[in-house]
Amino acid sequence: MKNSIRALRAEKGWSQAVLADRLDVSRQSVNAIETGKYDPSLPLAFAIARLFERRIEDIFDDEPEPCPREPGDQS
Repeated sequence: MKNSIRALRAEKGWSQAVLADRLDVSRQSVNAIETGKYDPSLPLAFAIARLFERRIEDIFDDEPEPCPREPGDQS
């Protein structure tokens, strides 16, 4: 899932470790969420939204990414 956590974190001048500490998760979890490798639980998404004083839907984009077309695909 796409998200703007990296940009929001940068605005605050926080490292991944600082954000992880504030959310009571590991730095690896923050990295995985930022890179889209892991979708946070709903309680964690709410905690992130509260921390950045934003709505969940302003941080996370649940729109699926379009599938890349194969060369020569006319569909």
